[in-house]
Amino acid sequence: MALPKPPAILDQHDLRAAELAQNPDNALLRIYAWMQLTRSADNRILELFRQGLIKGTVTGGQGNEGLIIPLALLADKSTDVVSFTHRDLGGHLIWGGHLCEHLNQYFANSLSPTKAREGNIHHGDPKNRSLPMISHLGAMLSTVLGSTDSQRRLGRPAIGFAFFGDGGSSTGDIHESLNLAALLSLPVVFVIENNGYAYSTPASEQFSNVELWQRAASYGIEGFSVDATDIPATAKTLAAAFDKVRTTKRPMLIEARVLRLRGHAAYDTCDYLQPGEQDALLARDPLPKFRAQLAAAGHTKALDAIDAELSVFLEACVKISLAVPRPDPAGMEQDLFAPDSAPIAWKPETGADEPLNMAQAINHALRKILTERPESLILGQDIATYGGAFKVTDGLYKDFGRSRVFNTPLAESACTGYAIGLALNGHRPIEEFQFADFSTEAVTQITQNAATFHFRAGAAVPLVLRLPCGGGLTFGSFHSQELESFFLSMPGIKALYPSSPQDAFNALLAAYEDNNPVILFEHKGLYRRGKRPISWDPDFRNVWQPRLVRSGDFATVVTYGEMVHLAEEACEYLTSEYERTFDLFDLRCLSPLRLDAIRASLSRTHRLVVLHEGRRTHGFGAELVAQLTEELFYSLEAPPLRIASLDLPVPFAPELEHAYRPTRDSIVERIAAWMG
Repeated sequence: MALPKPPAILDQHDLRAAELAQNPDNALLRIYAWMQLTRSADNRILELFRQGLIKGTVTGGQGNEGLIIPLALLADKSTDVVSFTHRDLGGHLIWGGHLCEHLNQYFANSLSPTKAREGNIHHGDPKNRSLPMISHLGAMLSTVLGSTDSQRRLGRPAIGFAFFGDGGSSTGDIHESLNLAALLSLPVVFVIENNGYAYSTPASEQFSNVELWQRAASYGIEGFSVDATDIPATAKTLAAAFDKVRTTKRPMLIEARVLRLRGHAAYDTCDYLQPGEQDALLARDPLPKFRAQLAAAGHTKALDAIDAELSVFLEACVKISLAVPRPDPAGMEQDLFAPDSAPIAWKPETGADEPLNMAQAINHALRKILTERPESLILGQDIATYGGAFKVTDGLYKDFGRSRVFNTPLAESACTGYAIGLALNGHRPIEEFQFADFSTEAVTQITQNAATFHFRAGAAVPLVLRLPCGGGLTFGSFHSQELESFFLSMPGIKALYPSSPQDAFNALLAAYEDNNPVILFEHKGLYRRGKRPISWDPDFRNVWQPRLVRSGDFATVVTYGEMVHLAEEACEYLTSEYERTFDLFDLRCLSPLRLDAIRASLSRTHRLVVLHEGRRTHGFGAELVAQLTEELFYSLEAPPLRIASLDLPVPFAPELEHAYRPTRDSIVERIAAWMG
């Protein structure tokens, strides 16, 4: 079915500052038309929700149009970056896409931009740099920073628009993002949509009695407030501000005073408002006031024509969208990960193979990536001049400079969101966490944002997250954890865990060229555990498959990371003392699990041992046992054996840590007792 043609006035999605001065009538009528369409659509969507035709809930932007419409019209849709929030339907409409597409999103039908995988306004247009929102509103800002920086690195004069409310202003992510933007001098406009309430909590209970825009001074950036119920003044103020940010390449903080006329969401009873407060808000409604101003200027006939055309257009779109079939669940699982990228044509390395330890092998891989791939960059705490906490990035800053290898502040969440934004726009960042434990500060960004992006928005996030992990070095419980079961219980993340210098080199290349977020777990105890010759391996992608370390027939042993070395020693001892041989597999890839070779082994040995350093309860070994035995259970000749660490925080003293985690001797004892 052909989509209804929008009224001619909606053909114009842009507004330039010069028009406001030279042809204000046309400019203001254009603003009015988009405001009226947005208000009408929001009201109609609310009606459809109350009729049961839209599920979940809806969050309208009634009262917010005086900000978002001028802003979206003034933005350069061909180059700028934005991430709208749940009050910004008008911004989505202006940025692109037919009204029917946006209604399909609310109806969650088969033509929804998110394939009905996300609700109401949780959508965007990543290909055109409109980044979809997540409900963790503070975490949305840093992705804008990353994509804006990516645009600038590509030579495009972009600015970014990052939105948050008065409630969101209290989140740590927003402070991290403001600081990061100021530090990196990124041309991002931070917009506070201050409607006075965070759901039901008034501003007086959210922060001390200060103007939010005044916080800009703390970050060394410009800030000011604007009354977004005064439409002509708001448009002129925003136009000047955006020109300044585009020219100075410095961030700016704008506090926009807006209204929330319909409560937080459709289910909001608003019974927290004071008597007469709702009437006072409605009396300040910017849309009828703006219409009255235009009518007083002699535009009544034009306004009536606009209103009539918009009404017909909206109802035609609603009718079409209501007729769209419901979504089909087929294909959901296939869309979890982005499709494979084209293999990178790495330059084969010639010459004598140099013996390297694992830290040096990773450094060698990073150097190769930076040399051959201009879209690459490395970020993390203390990775520049110092070379990282474990000296893995040593020398890279000196050779490649700050634009490619740079320190980040202590802001794991914002820096990971920034890296996500870079990845969404064509760069391929590699982020080093000082310790894996500190990645818990970025859980939302990793698991709720990066990991879900392709499923909910169809956009690839080629991002490598390097996590130095593991115990045995007496670092205590905040610097020694194994977090694979924690992260990989969330869908959409790939993970590699090498146990040798060669595999570490291969794993980094394989992770880098993947189109998805990949966690590279690097056991700290292996960084300097001996040297091995490193060679160019044209089959480096085999690191996504398990490696058979040694062959035997009594049992199948599955492990990864540092435990591979302990398992080798244990198997050697058991073979010499008990004359029992084992198939020993180094899993290497933890997600997605590829277990066919291990299943084939288990179908032959009929016995399974799973060994990992993480804690036993809820540990990764439980998933391995489940997947490996659910088809082969009746062929087993013994119960599966799980060997793991104690269910405790990692203790500090060497004697305690020795008792906490598997050792060669404890592995031998457990397997020997199991053999009976």
